[in-house]
Amino acid sequence: MVDRVSLTPAAEELIHKLVAVHGPLMFHQSGGCCDGSAPMCYPRGEFRIGERDVFLGAIAGCPVYISGPQFEYWQHTHLIIDAVPGRGSGFSLEAPEGLRFLTRSRVYTEAEYDELERMGEPLRGPNAMAEAGLA
Repeated sequence: MVDRVSLTPAAEELIHKLVAVHGPLMFHQSGGCCDGSAPMCYPRGEFRIGERDVFLGAIAGCPVYISGPQFEYWQHTHLIIDAVPGRGSGFSLEAPEGLRFLTRSRVYTEAEYDELERMGEPLRGPNAMAEAGLA
């Protein structure tokens, strides 16, 4: 099975630190003008998932979503959530930590893309977490 999203050790360490403070988390891959393409980290349930939002999977037990229009642009790439020094958006939980989440990507191999085609469309909407067993 091909994953649509993964994380680096630095991101995993930061997620564990944030979970200890804030409890369960979730990510939404931003496509907005102010945050560029930063993955935004929120306490789980504090960001409203829309019917068109695409569930990419989970990293360190945290669901990761992307908006439908953004998914159309990035559907051929595997997203890798990283944490790097710097100050991210004021809307994302890691902002005061001196680190920020960053999305890296790579194009799927032909074999991975074929497997994704066989897997079918990813889950969408607010019920996707429950359908994936994360709610």
